[in-house]
Amino acid sequence: MDNQDINIKITDRDGVMHEVVAPTDMAMNLMEVVRSYELAPEGTIGICGGMAMCASCQCYVKSNHELPEMNDDEDAMLAEAFHVEENSRLGCQIQMTPELEGLEVELAPES
Repeated sequence: MDNQDINIKITDRDGVMHEVVAPTDMAMNLMEVVRSYELAPEGTIGICGGMAMCASCQCYVKSNHELPEMNDDEDAMLAEAFHVEENSRLGCQIQMTPELEGLEVELAPES
């Protein structure tokens, strides 16, 4: 059994970088990791519960990781979101996998 935790860096909305450890065996996504470490105030991230129905978990991917292809829901949501950059993704759509060791992201400003 490969019970692998990964190290990721998350810069919060105040510009503070947090180095956190995320499990890859619990089917967690990036938004849930942010919530579990309380890196964003309750009610400001993952408002829709991770269904790609809001952009509250938008983040900017700073590292060169190969991420899963964006699905139509995520694409459509980001098309309507504020502060969208070329490296924007919805945190709820990024599953924690061993390949994401060293991932660096920054939380987008609240819209």
